[in-house]
Amino acid sequence: MTKKTLLAPAVLVGASALLLTGCAGTGTAPAGGGSASATQAADTDTDTGHRITLTHDGGLLVLDSDLQVVGEHAIDGFTRVNPAGDDRHVMVTVPEGFRVLDTAAGTSADTALTDVTFPADTGGHVVVHGDRTALFADGSGDVTTFDTSDLTSAVEGGDLPDVDTTESEAAHHGVAIELEDATLLTTIGTEESRSGVRALDADGQETARSEECPDVHGEGAVADEVAVFGCTDGALVYRDGAFEKIDAPTEYGRTGNLFTTESSSIAVGDYNDDPDSEGYLLDQVALIDAAAGGYRLADMPDGVGFTFRDIARGPGDSAVLLGSDGALHVLDEETGEPLDTFPVIGAWEGPAEWQDAHPALKVVDGIAYVTDPSERTVSAVDLETGEVVATSDRLPGVPNEIAVV
Repeated sequence: MTKKTLLAPAVLVGASALLLTGCAGTGTAPAGGGSASATQAADTDTDTGHRITLTHDGGLLVLDSDLQVVGEHAIDGFTRVNPAGDDRHVMVTVPEGFRVLDTAAGTSADTALTDVTFPADTGGHVVVHGDRTALFADGSGDVTTFDTSDLTSAVEGGDLPDVDTTESEAAHHGVAIELEDATLLTTIGTEESRSGVRALDADGQETARSEECPDVHGEGAVADEVAVFGCTDGALVYRDGAFEKIDAPTEYGRTGNLFTTESSSIAVGDYNDDPDSEGYLLDQVALIDAAAGGYRLADMPDGVGFTFRDIARGPGDSAVLLGSDGALHVLDEETGEPLDTFPVIGAWEGPAEWQDAHPALKVVDGIAYVTDPSERTVSAVDLETGEVVATSDRLPGVPNEIAVV
């Protein structure tokens, strides 16, 4: 399949589409106002410059780093949110594709759910790497990539940046990541199954392929720009133009979500060794060393589980997990040994369906943001000290998905 550069027009969501998606314009609550304020630790400066986007049934909330609501936007049904990569915008999945939310981070402007949308048939994964952002459309298999730095100026003009579009061999629930040398790594699959990953050069020509990664899901780039993908029997690694397989410690060992840093060769992921398991709580963590070819498992404390929404990387490349006991568990990335445990929220149970609201975790600049759907709050935790530096008042909706820029 060839890779072509084009200037894609923005999808402008008109009145009829607004009715279909339940979008109610771009009105915002005044800074420091809205339906929620924040309860902060006394004499603690929590202004990190972050903007936190939360989904709930019926809309989006944008909070500042003091956990005050600074924007509310109506949108219908379950949706997903992902950072666009430019420290300001968030991609919101809508029926038309990926709609751009302006969180106004670092500016004096109001937040805005813009009318600019990257067209996509069943928008799926958003992957930011280096200075490029990749969007995957599950319904067509198309991959849309663009220079992340071009997004702000394009959106301000009511349009999209120049994009490259790459077709998959077949539509599937997939993912793609573009490396700094313009190599595009994109999954192989059909509507029925997924088998691996292929590498395409800047001209769209296939240079390598591996179909040794059943049900491929989850991706990340570790140190030295080595890419790692999760499989049901291990991990697939792309290094120096070739694929390598790292086997899981068990015959069935699914890792579906990977969390990486640029300074570590180790990818941290969820782990499930039981293909017949029920529910979404897991109790083992995968530590995959792409440089050494090692695959180590770490156990959560007895009776404590987590879901795919509850893993992140912390200071010193540590692994951070939000357990069903309501505490943050910090693990050494190499050994899996516990380093710290910080209580944050009450104990919780796993969701009946993965889309159901349940506690979620994001870590940015050493601050862990933890949602608590039962209390309708979000808290900020300093991972160096374990101190809860801020907790919002009761939010106007039950928080579900979270993105931080």
